[in-house]
Amino acid sequence: MPPKPGSRRASAADDGAAVRLVLVRHAKAVRKDRRIDDVDRELSKRGRRDAPRTGHWLAGCGFRPDVVLCSPSRRTRQTWRLAASALDDPPPVVHDERLYKTPPAELASVLAERSPGLRVVVLVGHNPGIRQLAAGLCGSGPPELLKRVRAGFPTSGVVLIELPGGWESLAPGSGRVIACWSPAD
Repeated sequence: MPPKPGSRRASAADDGAAVRLVLVRHAKAVRKDRRIDDVDRELSKRGRRDAPRTGHWLAGCGFRPDVVLCSPSRRTRQTWRLAASALDDPPPVVHDERLYKTPPAELASVLAERSPGLRVVVLVGHNPGIRQLAAGLCGSGPPELLKRVRAGFPTSGVVLIELPGGWESLAPGSGRVIACWSPAD
């Protein structure tokens, strides 16, 4: 189990402490269908079963995010809504169009813009961008966790990254992976 992320709404700038980024990949969605726009795809039965398990894992870690940045797609919204139901005090959610099926550099830009002054931020998004962001940021950590991060990012999966230099240090290799979880664990 990872170290406790700290209390919500405590400014990272107050004590120079590291900040934490929690990356969550949306739960399993229904198959693509020409009649439905991709952004409107909903969770499958498996996804509806797995998303609350993600929330329970996060709650068991002492998870206390300041904010959730979420892609506006239906499946990411559903994933977070189901995961958040396991949290005692869910944080505010910001749905940002720039997080929908976005490359890692744009995801990092949104984080840099929206995260200053916050200690723990959750980003709920899509592959391949979220996997590439995790793999690119994680420059250190236990070898078995680094290997998992680089191997892939399963649906409903979580990667918890510590950024010792704060949000200003958000750059390739600047993070330390401190936990990985998926429903298959």
